[in-house]
Amino acid sequence: METESEPYVRLGTLRQLHEVMADMNTARSLADTLQTVADGVVNGLGYELACVNLVRPDGDLVVAAFAGNPAAEALITGRVGSRESWERRLSMGEHWGDLVFIPHTEGWILDDDDVPQWYTDGPAPRFEDEWHPSDRLFAPMYTPAAPGGSCGELIGVLSVDRPRNGRRPGAWGREALQMYAFQAAIAISNARLRANMQRALVRLERDQQALRASEESFRQAFEYAPSGMAIAEMGGDQHGRILRTNDALCRLLGRPASAMRRYAFSDLVHPEDIGTLLRTSAEGGRAELRLGRRDGTYVWVSLRNSVVADAADGPRFLLTHVEDIEDRKRRELQLAHRASHDSLTGLPNSAELRSRLSSRLCQRAGHPGALESLDAAYGHPVYDAGGHGFDFRPGGGVEVFDGFDHHVHTAAPESERDDGTKGLAVLFCDLDGFKSINDRFGHNAGDAVLIEVARRLSRAVRDGDTVARLGGDEFVILADGLGRADAADLAVRLRNEIIQPIRAEGRAVRVGASFGIGWAHCGMTADEVLKSADERMYVEKRSRPKQHRRAG
Repeated sequence: METESEPYVRLGTLRQLHEVMADMNTARSLADTLQTVADGVVNGLGYELACVNLVRPDGDLVVAAFAGNPAAEALITGRVGSRESWERRLSMGEHWGDLVFIPHTEGWILDDDDVPQWYTDGPAPRFEDEWHPSDRLFAPMYTPAAPGGSCGELIGVLSVDRPRNGRRPGAWGREALQMYAFQAAIAISNARLRANMQRALVRLERDQQALRASEESFRQAFEYAPSGMAIAEMGGDQHGRILRTNDALCRLLGRPASAMRRYAFSDLVHPEDIGTLLRTSAEGGRAELRLGRRDGTYVWVSLRNSVVADAADGPRFLLTHVEDIEDRKRRELQLAHRASHDSLTGLPNSAELRSRLSSRLCQRAGHPGALESLDAAYGHPVYDAGGHGFDFRPGGGVEVFDGFDHHVHTAAPESERDDGTKGLAVLFCDLDGFKSINDRFGHNAGDAVLIEVARRLSRAVRDGDTVARLGGDEFVILADGLGRADAADLAVRLRNEIIQPIRAEGRAVRVGASFGIGWAHCGMTADEVLKSADERMYVEKRSRPKQHRRAG
């Protein structure tokens, strides 16, 4: 192209320019594209040297490609010039459209800035348009502008040197360089886009591989976990429905996976543990409760919940970890039973007796007699100054409503005759003649007597009544809903059970029993109730002749 005079440009020159532009747009990578841009300036535009300065993310420009001189390429490729220096250069000299030409008469002030450069000195031009070695020609490259807008963002600068014809480019040469810079900007932008897409695809594939590996790890951890695992729906009409279970949970409950998908945990939990399940937080909650097996039995488990999101904005699922704690729970219940029951007879011990009795009694500032003296003819609840509501119950109980809870006041028969009032009878039993059995036959015989007495007392009372061993040869029976005559009849029946012969250490022995009947009512403590019954027992014991205190 440099051998032709304008405007007579041969078709071959245009074809050569087209070919270098085509090569520029078919390069496979960003680095290849940049080098093809530099090579195209030398091969298609008739310059001996070309440099591609690319804008970095920090704004400075780096020499990304060089063509025409291997020595210069090795010297300046990879070096960086500040954005400030480049902006000064692009604002100087003569502006040929988008091109910037800085003649050697002005360029000397740029010799010491930080822009990488390769130049040589030479004699003054012999004619007006002769190229001087210190002349500088820059072609800025901008991203494509929006329709109707100005030029886009600067992405780099093409710097060219030494036209082969030794002359400054004319109108055709300037137009060709400007057009080439425009196409180079498009090619570089596309190459960057392809590079970013390739990096994104690589990251996506890596993320997908990691996701597949994570899903596989989760699947294996879920399926082969030694303890039970389940995934359930969270939210919606099917909240809590089991979607998936592992083998360990199916084995624990004796139910196949296909059957488990018909249930929610609320369908499997023991009726007494429903409240515990409902109080458990869905997100990160934990509960210990019983789940039903296929054979109708229940197993103690620990449930731990966590929320798993299916996608960024997708549905959430509940991952439930189910741990078999049957053995631990059995040990805990055994320990609790041992703490609250007598080791010899298996009956509730003194502490458990007082706990059960205290749970039936409430302590109030005023004496309950003041309430009971109100006329029951009101037929509706009456209230005290504290806002508590009272309603008299037939038979002597007073029901108290306090907020959302209520407590049934325990009342006792007032008179010695049976007036139909029912209350909580406390029968204090002391064995007669027990010490002589211990002294004559030993403590093993005495223990056998205590065990048999406990069995007979438990057999003779109603379901719901409490038989407890207070200590030594003393027993206490709590029987609710009895009148005075009922309590007396119960004491007779129990005494008749006890006085029957008992086999102990291979011989038949007999003991008697003295009973004192006390009545529990609110306003008393458990110890006060027991003391009252104990005192009545001693009164009854002293009232009978010694020879009648046991059968023999």
